[in-house]
Amino acid sequence: MRPWPAIILVLLLVAGAVFVADRPGSVVVEWQHWRLDTSVAVLALGTAFAALAGGWLFIVARKLIRAPRDFLNARRERKRREGYRALTHGLAAAAAGDAIEAQRHARRASKLLSEKPLTLLLSAQAAQLSGDADSAKRHFTAMLEEPETAFLGLRGLIARAIQAGDEALALKLLEQARKLRPRTPWVLQGRYELLARALRWDEAEAALAEAIRFKGVNAEEARHHRAALLYERGRDAQASGRARDALDLAERAHALDPGFAPATAMCAQLLEAAGKKRRARKTIEAAWRLSPHPDLARSYGALYAGESDLARVKRFERLAELNPGHAESEVALGRAALKARLWGEARRHLQAAGADGDATPPRLCRLMAEIEEAQNGDLAASRVWLERAANSTSPDPAYACNACGGLSPSWAPLCPHCRSFDALVWRARPGERASAAAFLPASIDDQSRAVVGSAAIRFPLSPT
Repeated sequence: MRPWPAIILVLLLVAGAVFVADRPGSVVVEWQHWRLDTSVAVLALGTAFAALAGGWLFIVARKLIRAPRDFLNARRERKRREGYRALTHGLAAAAAGDAIEAQRHARRASKLLSEKPLTLLLSAQAAQLSGDADSAKRHFTAMLEEPETAFLGLRGLIARAIQAGDEALALKLLEQARKLRPRTPWVLQGRYELLARALRWDEAEAALAEAIRFKGVNAEEARHHRAALLYERGRDAQASGRARDALDLAERAHALDPGFAPATAMCAQLLEAAGKKRRARKTIEAAWRLSPHPDLARSYGALYAGESDLARVKRFERLAELNPGHAESEVALGRAALKARLWGEARRHLQAAGADGDATPPRLCRLMAEIEEAQNGDLAASRVWLERAANSTSPDPAYACNACGGLSPSWAPLCPHCRSFDALVWRARPGERASAAAFLPASIDDQSRAVVGSAAIRFPLSPT
């Protein structure tokens, strides 16, 4: 279809030429002392050439007039392309961890580009990679002045504050970030974590509820966090003499996560103090069925401290039946039998728990040493077991931090090594390498937790 317009134009021109040729005529033009005699055809042709020449001259003149502006625009566009190329290479270098290249491209991009938000982001990342904290802070602060990068600037400043140990400043900056983007997951998670680090349990629980409402935290993980917060609130209530409030909070924590041994043990203790021994026993038994723990065994034994040693053995036999074959069930029965001087039963249960050879955990070695000394007065055999306890390659169960890997003999709301909130989980063999799932509490076994950077906080604060 494209040739048709040209063909039609040619036909029209030919028809016009034929029309003029068939109708010859003369034209006389007089102007002052000049006279021009010519034909109509020549006049038409001359007029056409004059129009073409005029049009060409107009185009040339326009190009000459616009030449300086076009030159400046072309130069500006070339600088812009080179600036974006430097920005692209700089971001790629930052992603690859090449601090020197990232800084070089950041300087070139800053020189060539007028878009401050983009160049500030690259400069901040390059400064972070090179370890220049002051420069990174300066760039992140400058990013706050640009609406496009204010949120990223806050994110970087929060990361710097946490790395510097200034959690109060980090929390203040998080509140600013929350005003800009209240539903961002890392803002929601970081807020309740920092409030918990500040031991502001009530506020942390409210912040956690907000994170749950906006789906900023996994439901199963949130349930364990809520149980931990309720447990800590219960401990505060107990310390201040509010026994009824403490019991209510402990029961709520136990209901949220029955496998959370510290909350269950406290709940049983408070129930016993309130004269509800039967409910205390059922509470421990429900938790033991899910996840046996030494704290639960101690609380269970405390319920029957006034009974005879043989009666207590029967009690622990009933408890062990709820989770038969579990190492903690065998250890609890072994301890009860040892106290009742049932040496054979004590040996059998401890051996079933793993008291066999040099790989025996230290706590079982010490119990076996106690049996040897109490039953036979065999100090040599007792000493052998104590030496095994000192040289054991199989550590006792302990709490391990799923953020930094540090160990703790007892549960605490904050890891004693990295201060992560609710990161300590019970592990039967803390010395072994395990998958991420092995670090999680029983109630959230199938969930994962993100551990980011040297800030030792479980939400992504660093833009890099």
